[in-house]
Amino acid sequence: MNQKIIEDAFEEEDTQKGKFLTFSLGSEMYGVEILYVTEIVGVQPITVVPELPDYIKGIINLRGKIIPVMDARLKFKKAAMEYNDRTCIIVIDMDEISIGLIVDSVSEVMNIPEEDLVAPPKLTKDGKKYIKNIAKTGDNITLILDCAKLLDEDEIADLSNI
Repeated sequence: MNQKIIEDAFEEEDTQKGKFLTFSLGSEMYGVEILYVTEIVGVQPITVVPELPDYIKGIINLRGKIIPVMDARLKFKKAAMEYNDRTCIIVIDMDEISIGLIVDSVSEVMNIPEEDLVAPPKLTKDGKKYIKNIAKTGDNITLILDCAKLLDEDEIADLSNI
């Protein structure tokens, strides 16, 4: 019986391998591994929490669960933009915390073969390590985020205490 559960877990993991949820921030495309994505919701009322970084917009109540939300534009040092009907919150599950990423719009779930993924160039010696891979998708480039590195330990500790 336990062997069957383990086999099912591996099958489920295999079906998610190479699948990425893609979204846009301005003219750039980003992606996250689908296995981190819990759900996608529209923008809803956000309660501001004092003394958090500017890119952490606050918290939402998602069916009784309190989720901190981060504006991906601000986190990646892009200009703020007014939220509209295409703006979404992608809820991702990291090891210690769930967080909502506010993005301009969600595009699609893509299969990206491993051979189309390349390591990002090392542009700075101590730069942020959010980008795990760069995907060549047709004539386009999609920046694949490393969900585990979107927040550092201090940020996770701050958000866990909300």
